[in-house]
Amino acid sequence: MKPTSLLARTALAGALVSLSLACAAQAPQTQQAPAAVDGVPVLVPAVRAAHAARATMLASTRAGERIVAVGDHGVVLLSDDGGRSHRQARQVPVDVALTSVSFIDARQGWAAGHWGVILHTTDGGETWQVQRSDAAQDRPLFAVHFFDEKQGVAVGLWSLVLRTEDGGAHWQPVELAPPEGGKRADLNLFGLFADARGRLFAPAERGMMLRSDDRGRSWSYMPTGYAGSFWSGIAGLGGTLLVAGLRGSMYRSVDDGSSWQRVDTHTESSITALAGAGKKIVAVGLDGLVLSSEDGGASFAASTREDRLPLTSVALDGQGHATMYSRQGVVAGAGAKDPSAR
Repeated sequence: MKPTSLLARTALAGALVSLSLACAAQAPQTQQAPAAVDGVPVLVPAVRAAHAARATMLASTRAGERIVAVGDHGVVLLSDDGGRSHRQARQVPVDVALTSVSFIDARQGWAAGHWGVILHTTDGGETWQVQRSDAAQDRPLFAVHFFDEKQGVAVGLWSLVLRTEDGGAHWQPVELAPPEGGKRADLNLFGLFADARGRLFAPAERGMMLRSDDRGRSWSYMPTGYAGSFWSGIAGLGGTLLVAGLRGSMYRSVDDGSSWQRVDTHTESSITALAGAGKKIVAVGLDGLVLSSEDGGASFAASTREDRLPLTSVALDGQGHATMYSRQGVVAGAGAKDPSAR
């Protein structure tokens, strides 16, 4: 069976995500099985715990000024002071790994994860409601992205693509055509990000990128020349695209994905997440890897945290200050070698 977890952006840890993923250096993880009643899987609420800030966190984003981070066992962490302190969400209805989170404003957001779970919040992440789950099928979702309060897309294992036009009340599957030379669409889709023109991109296995120009209704494949897995991506200023993943691999396109050039990251540690603010881009990864670019991703300076924490996610504020997360939870500091983070 194919790996079903991506320390998501953490890693197909082996593949974390590979993180490695998301962690290429680590072994793939299995999904957290939901509780069962009479043999039937049943999703149960996440437990509020004093040590929640030490849970493995897999994704983070901004909800206005707030940072919202999601991770193992349904843990959702909120920070209203730029990452200096965190508290657990008041109510999360599932105790499974959450791999992705997307907000359209300070109040309304969605999270996705294992067992096909999609959650929705209307209060900035304080409380969440289940919109979708499929506990009978071992097919996790690795990423979710919403364009507005109505239209969203989620992707996951074996080319699973779902889209909604009613804010997540109903989700419809999208059937992908096989990539050129392939017999079926079976790539694991590990991420989602959109550019300023609303085009949606999905980093995937086998060095492939997928692109949708119609908010997830149809997709095209964009080979990059790389053969490994991509776990994260970002659209920078001027339409620049960056994708990254296994063994420090990062590729950049300045022509809408028609051609790709490899970026020298000075590392073989797998990259699990990317975040940007203006021309500043920060990438994090396994082995305490922190990459920073001040020129829109054309070049990066690399540093390594002394504790070599496997970093899984990063969120930037408007000034480019970074808040980081890891397999051991919130990162208390980014280390003396990275003055941009806290």
